[in-house]
Amino acid sequence: MRNSTFTVPTMAKIRKMGIVGGFAAFAASTTFGLAATADQQSAQAAAEPAPATTATILPAAADKAVGERAGDAVSRSADRVEVQQVAYKKPASSEKSEKKDYPDNLDGWIRESLDIMQEKGIPGTYHGLHKNIIRESSGNPKAINDWDINAINGIPSKGLLQVIPPTFEAYHVEGTPNDIWNPVSNITAAANYAADKYGSIDNVNSAY
Repeated sequence: MRNSTFTVPTMAKIRKMGIVGGFAAFAASTTFGLAATADQQSAQAAAEPAPATTATILPAAADKAVGERAGDAVSRSADRVEVQQVAYKKPASSEKSEKKDYPDNLDGWIRESLDIMQEKGIPGTYHGLHKNIIRESSGNPKAINDWDINAINGIPSKGLLQVIPPTFEAYHVEGTPNDIWNPVSNITAAANYAADKYGSIDNVNSAY
């Protein structure tokens, strides 16, 4: 039988073993504690209900609705046609009669004078004007009488119907040139004077 020898550990060895054992125990307990905490947090997270997503969905839906309303408003605005009121304007032909063209001869002068006389309410006919013009001046718009009493008095008769200047000034028809030598002005002034004194140029058959 072998003799067994038991060696009592020294105090330093005991302390060393105690420190090592304590560190091992502390590490084991810490690892276990961390694992337990992680498991507890996982279980807690699994048990809690998922957060509602309504709060994030509703603003998106509201933004979409606002965008659709804005789009509709823009579409309606684009479809709307701007209407502008335009003042009615009469055709130029209805506002003012087109000016007639008259030939620059005795026939044209008489016809233009008759149109003016009709507009102004002065009586007379083509025949009444023509017969008196032929007798007084033979149709010469530059005719002048330089021998009768009027000429002696310094107011000779002039033009187609041999009108003296004072008579022309008194009976000049507005709208015609203020010129005794103008054929139309001379005719209309003489017809106006004859209408006042004799009722119409048609009633004049001699010097007047």
